[in-house]
Amino acid sequence: MWKGNGPAGNQEAAMEALGGELGGQGSWGPEDAPGLLARASLPIVLPWPLPLASSAMTLLLGALTSLFLWYCYRLGSQDVQGLGARSQAGGFSGGPGRCPEAGRPGLGRVEEPGEGPRTEGLVSRRLRAYARRYSWAGMGRVRRAAQGGPGFGGGPGALGIQRPGLLFLPDLPSAPFVPRDAQRHDVELLESSFPAILRDFGAVSWDFSGTTPLPRGWSPPLAPGCYQLLLYQAGRCQPNNCRRCPGAYRALRGLRSFMSANTFGNAGFSVLLPGARLESRCGPTNARVRCHLGLKIPPGCELVVGGEPQCWAEGHCLLVDDSFLYTVAHNGSPEDGPRVVFIVDLWHPNVAGAERQALDFVFAPDP
Repeated sequence: MWKGNGPAGNQEAAMEALGGELGGQGSWGPEDAPGLLARASLPIVLPWPLPLASSAMTLLLGALTSLFLWYCYRLGSQDVQGLGARSQAGGFSGGPGRCPEAGRPGLGRVEEPGEGPRTEGLVSRRLRAYARRYSWAGMGRVRRAAQGGPGFGGGPGALGIQRPGLLFLPDLPSAPFVPRDAQRHDVELLESSFPAILRDFGAVSWDFSGTTPLPRGWSPPLAPGCYQLLLYQAGRCQPNNCRRCPGAYRALRGLRSFMSANTFGNAGFSVLLPGARLESRCGPTNARVRCHLGLKIPPGCELVVGGEPQCWAEGHCLLVDDSFLYTVAHNGSPEDGPRVVFIVDLWHPNVAGAERQALDFVFAPDP
């Protein structure tokens, strides 16, 4: 048979030689298996320089890895900036009628049409970044909340009276007022610090007339007759105010469940003048409870949370779930003086440690 000189002819000649060596062309049998295996194990000579190809592949993979890391850095920076823009200075209450967050009106407010999914996507991306760094273990409720499950950005609540503005953690026991025993250590510590905290307020207090410029450290009024001085604002310590209130700052440092590393966390003095009223407000999340330590409680003050009325008492703490609609009012006379409470945001007692760590990561304050 004719055999060409091209590649096909060379292959045919090689096959014929192999067949002859193993017992004749087309007559291979089981006894020829060892020889075939020996031939198959011979080294393969590549038609290009292998070290050069490996170096090129290494450079390509390095470039792709650098590009991917740069993209992740940019994405993370945008997420932090987005959360920071929504957590700027605020107070213990937000704008009327919109149920905004106490302490962070921008972040806690009910989103305008089209804004909710953007915030939801931001939270989801931050949570995925946390899971890649740590784990998804124990993240079932947080994951459902971040993915926009029932209640995201406005929990269903009983009779529609529970409306957290940003994050609703599902399957969390909810009641307008939380029993003192749920945070016994922190409640007892704050109550034992009542004299020191009251002295601190006396040192920073003023006449609250509104006719003089605001003293140093006091925030602009949230509403007519409503003032505040914050030691922690959206998870960030306010050093000047903390130095002026050493007793209150010392008490905050001793708390076990204070949300000090989370933009949901605030602490400071809240002052309500006679005739002032904050109505139809709500906080950003049901993952926290707000502790009110009564400092000066004149007659005619009222607090209604989720339709349930309560009243403060001087030297005693009241635990409030401010994800429920609430109203605060001072119906007393001008001679009665202002109502003053020291407010601290604590973790809800039924939020697990792993969930707290994840939420601290997702809602970390601006650097």
